[in-house]
Amino acid sequence: MSAERPPRKSGTRLSSQKSYAAKSKDPLRRPERRNASGNLIAPEGQKNFSNAKALPQHAIHLERLLPELLSFEQPADRVVSRYFRAEPQLGNRDRALIAESAFAILRRKNEFSQFAVSGEGSQARRLALLGLLSALSEGGLGSANRAESAIADLAHVLKPGEYEWLQRFPMVDPAALNPLVRNNLPEWLWDAFGKYPGEATREELAKSLMHPALLDLRANTMKINREELLVQMNALGGRYQAIPTPYAPDGVRIMGKPALQNTAGFKAGMFEVQDEGSQLLAYLLAPKRGEMVVDFCAGAGGKTLAIGALMRSTGRLYAFDTSERRLANLKPRQARSGLSNVHPVWIDSENDAKIKRLAGKIDRVLVDAPCSGMGTLRRNPDLKWRQTPEGVLELNQKQMNILGSAARLLKPGGRLVYATCSLLPQENQAIAEDFLAKHPEFEVVPAAEALKPLFPKDKLPLGCSSDNPWWQLWPHIHGTDGFFGAVFQKKGSKLEKAEKPKTPEIAKDKPKKT
Repeated sequence: MSAERPPRKSGTRLSSQKSYAAKSKDPLRRPERRNASGNLIAPEGQKNFSNAKALPQHAIHLERLLPELLSFEQPADRVVSRYFRAEPQLGNRDRALIAESAFAILRRKNEFSQFAVSGEGSQARRLALLGLLSALSEGGLGSANRAESAIADLAHVLKPGEYEWLQRFPMVDPAALNPLVRNNLPEWLWDAFGKYPGEATREELAKSLMHPALLDLRANTMKINREELLVQMNALGGRYQAIPTPYAPDGVRIMGKPALQNTAGFKAGMFEVQDEGSQLLAYLLAPKRGEMVVDFCAGAGGKTLAIGALMRSTGRLYAFDTSERRLANLKPRQARSGLSNVHPVWIDSENDAKIKRLAGKIDRVLVDAPCSGMGTLRRNPDLKWRQTPEGVLELNQKQMNILGSAARLLKPGGRLVYATCSLLPQENQAIAEDFLAKHPEFEVVPAAEALKPLFPKDKLPLGCSSDNPWWQLWPHIHGTDGFFGAVFQKKGSKLEKAEKPKTPEIAKDKPKKT
């Protein structure tokens, strides 16, 4: 093998022979076990690891991916997906390791960048190795959850100098680092967490956001119950384990990274991938059978489908969104789910005429508002580098407008839930309090009261407080994404069944084709 790789020509791809799917043909697995630079895998002082989890191509792909990823011009998941489409020879395991390594770099950008100054080679190469180290030790993709094992898993990739350099990384004392470096946050967000949740707990919160989120599923109770899904998931084989989520009654937590989209259960609509906190949000709305319900900002419909299942596919559930693309993504998910009560509706804005036609006729409305996404940084770590305080202010105006428009839909006695996946009070409590001040026809329902049926034995249900009526989930406390919820009720008695209005013409509206 040549010590130098020829430069990549435009439009060419790495050899498909170096994917996991064809590793028996991989020339890197010949007896002398040489790495990407032609050096023997087992120099003096380094063990010969025959079952390494990473290959040279993984570091090379990361080096090519990082410049666009770190420009923060587009969402990271979109950048990674586009890259994988351009590299179709990569197998599922290849993609999982590359993607998890890329997101590890985004989670710990400050820390990795500072340590990378001490290494050799290009900055992209050094960051790629640190990302792989994290993915193999903390991301569930390595031999064990230890740095030593992760370095062993990188045996085919590392040069001798890189091996010793990586060994030094776990020995760095975090306490000696600047708080912004060890907590991997931009200054504005570190300051914001100092005010809420506060100085005493912000470092604990920051640390939780540096670890990848666990994989949660919601059993589709129209087709399967949680116990049956647990058996099904644990029968997949491999290094995966399925356990019940601690709070959501239909949730299953997967320990590992299976390719779920290829499973028979996924194709049959037995489950949806959904964070436990997001599953619990549907219980704040507490929809009933036969009601008319609106998911005002439905997106691709994860919460819509959870609500529809709680309604047992009865009544009418409108999924509003301003994005035709997102609503188009809902359609195949709805088909798999078996729900017949979901009606996707494209709206051009929160003032669309379709909304006016439903005014005063809806039992329950969920407003999962567009927000900064600071509660999802474990999954979307690029957001902390892409978002700004000015951007949050712009979102605040949009959030108030959407909530005010959605409120018009409620009949007397109807329930309105305002929710975000944010941890910032200016997107949460401040919006809820502003809404109450401007809409005297609504009153607040304590979240503890709304969730009592789900947590009947608890003095205070999960995420609730005796100090305020709001609902707040924290990654470092509850192990979920960060969620906020405020529950309002329109004053007045509910309409009698005899007065129930006929199904409005809105049901005939269909989302436009993309």
